[in-house]
Amino acid sequence: MPAPRINVAMVFVSAVVVFLIGFIWYSLLFQRQWIQAHGFTQDQLDTMKTTVAKVYGISFVCILVMGVVLSELIHRTGASGARAGAELGALVWLGFAATIGLMASLYTGAPFLVYLLDCGYQLVYLLAMGAILGWARARRGLVS
Repeated sequence: MPAPRINVAMVFVSAVVVFLIGFIWYSLLFQRQWIQAHGFTQDQLDTMKTTVAKVYGISFVCILVMGVVLSELIHRTGASGARAGAELGALVWLGFAATIGLMASLYTGAPFLVYLLDCGYQLVYLLAMGAILGWARARRGLVS
């Protein structure tokens, strides 16, 4: 029986890692800069807290979808190993996340610092997700 193309467990693990990276990025490393760049007031931040569960839930589903798609790309390109997976993650970032994010930033008038902070996070997590899924494919045949 052929190995499954997508290993849901490894996609889930990579999504959890993305969430941990997001926590570190937006809470420990760049929280103050991100809030200042947006110009959020304390009232706005308090209002955001009321919808945090919904936002996190939807974000997690989106990250799972990204993991499934990246797994499929790893399979279709034959990428094998953490480095190959990370390189594919970098290409996905450059071709889609960085460009779409920049256009969205330009059209919405968001400060360039917001774009840089968000785009940097996206690069780091796509590198990590690609590395995890590429490693899994190479080491265990879990993503093939």
